[in-house]
Formats: sequence, structure tokens, C-alpha cells
Amino acid sequence: MSRGLGDVYKRQETSCDETGVALYSTERGLLAEALHSQVDLHAVYGGVVPEIASRDHVRRLLPLVKQVLADAEVERPDAIAYTAGPGLVGALMVGGGMAAGLGIAWGCPVVPVHHMEGHLLAPMLEAEPPEFPFLALLVSGGHSMLIAVRALGDYTLLGTTLDDAVGEAFDKTAKLLGLGYPGGPALAALAESGDDSAFDFPRPMLNRPGNDFSFSGLKTAVMIEVRKAEERGDLEKSRADMAASFQRACVDTLVGKSIRAAESAGLDRIVIAGGVGANQCLRAEMAERFPGEVYYPRLAYCTDNGAMIAVAGALRLADAGDVSEIRARARWSLESLGIPGKQD
Repeated sequence: MSRGLGDVYKRQETSCDETGVALYSTERGLLAEALHSQVDLHAVYGGVVPEIASRDHVRRLLPLVKQVLADAEVERPDAIAYTAGPGLVGALMVGGGMAAGLGIAWGCPVVPVHHMEGHLLAPMLEAEPPEFPFLALLVSGGHSMLIAVRALGDYTLLGTTLDDAVGEAFDKTAKLLGLGYPGGPALAALAESGDDSAFDFPRPMLNRPGNDFSFSGLKTAVMIEVRKAEERGDLEKSRADMAASFQRACVDTLVGKSIRAAESAGLDRIVIAGGVGANQCLRAEMAERFPGEVYYPRLAYCTDNGAMIAVAGALRLADAGDVSEIRARARWSLESLGIPGKQD
């Protein structure tokens, strides 16, 4: 049992290509965690293969559960949280099935958690977490969203992408530049040695009303410049400048839209979360330009991980459902969650 640790929550993340397990105590915080990345498995294909992802979760999940419990010296948790969506349905079913089985065996409640709410709440793991209300910029390979967060479960979507997510644009642009998978970190690393003013790439929809994003046109602009450079025979010489200029265009767009949305919503705190939230240029620019407070999780908690879902599960214990029910949603609106105990 939890042995004086407060309520202890085991959490597992299997929405895509990382298998994450963590043990979180409401009194002592994070007790143990483990993460297995499938990047090497998918690199040869240039992207995530859903069937391979699901099969690897099956292999990895139970050993990681045993490892985390042993590391924390905890026999069993008081509750289990698992990612129920959005994500790859096959991968989600692996985590949901494991959670249901362990919940029955251990006789403890099982809490389905929204993957993006986990990202949104990841800064709560830090020593100085943000207070409600705040504006959340959730940016990843699958999402680019601006959300007014008034309280836990009180979410209003202010803007989203109309086409590619910014993380997807990073990955696709990296591929155009001949970089490896995953492309986002590789592009950011290359950009460090480039001139971010060398190419005048568009800042999509930055000067239009509203808070929505669009990154497909920016990706196309890079593709045109790549083809021109290939025709001139100087692509290798231009790659770093293209990477830096592309990154600058993305950061200017994200920061500009975020500040405008925060001001219009009357919010003086911004939380940056999701995989693209690890981008150092984005963090530095937001901190420099936004007059209020800026929060973000440590780098390890920007990408998918077990700890963020454990925290979300602890806060949403009232949403625990039938332990034998396995929830797996490819799509799931964050706004539909509501306050704990009133989840759809």
C-alpha cells in the first residue's frame, strides 16, 4: 500500500510512441518514473507506425510498472490513471487494458485522463507551479492550441491550427532539409548555427484577426527555397540559415498570437507545454516579450511522460469510472472535460 505517503497514483502513458509510467504521491510528489522511447524503432520509417507502437507498448508496459513500484518501494498504488485519448487507438487500448486489469487485481479506482490536459498540468510538477487562471499554449506534433484556463476543467479554446500543427511543420521542414527523425530537435540544433534573418519566411496569420494558426504555407515557402538552393547547388551551405529562419517565423507567430490572446482574455500568466515547448528559442522569446509571468515544465516533461498523467489523475480522481471499462478516444475535445466529477 502507500504506507503514509498520502494518496499514491500510478500513471501510464501510451498515446503514441513513448511508454511512460510514474508513481505520484499527493503528499510527497513524484516518487518514481520510467520512460521508454520508441524513436529508434520508427526512425527507419520516418514517422510513427501505429502497429509497431502498439506492439512495443505491450512488451514494455508491465516491466516498467514493476520497475517503478520497486524503485519507490510501494507494493501497490491507491489509484491508477491512464491516457484515454486523444492518440493512436491501438496504443491507447494497451494502456487502458493494463490499467483495467491492474485496477481489478488491486481493487483500486481507475481514472481515464486526457493526454493534452496532462501536458497542460505538467508545470504543476515544478517547485513553483502556476496559479489559475492562465493562458496555455499547447504545442506539439499533433496540436497547436491556445486555451484560456480559468480552473481545473474550465477550459476555453481560443485558437487552434487550421492545418499542420507546429510540431508537424518542424518535422516536415526537417525532412525537406535532409535531417533525421525526429526532425524538430534536429532542426532546432541546426538553427543554432544559422542566421534567422537570411530568409524572409511568412508569419502565417499573425496579422489577421483571431487566434487560429496555419503552418502549411510556411512549410511550402521553405520547400520553394530548398528547390531553389538545389538548383543553385548550394543547399548544404544554406541549410542552417533556412532552419534558423523557419524557426524564427514559427516562434514569432506563436509568441505574437499568444500575447494577443492573453491580453484579450485578461490573463497575465502564460503556460507553454507540449513537445515544442522544449524549444529554447520559443521559451526565451516568450519570456522577453510577454510582460506577465511565463511557466513551462522542465524539458523531460515537455514530451510525453508518465508523471504528467499521474498528476492529472490525482486531480481527477472524481472521474474514476467502471474499472472494467476501457476508454480509448482518437479525438477528444479538451473543452468537454468540465470540472472533476462531470467528465463526459
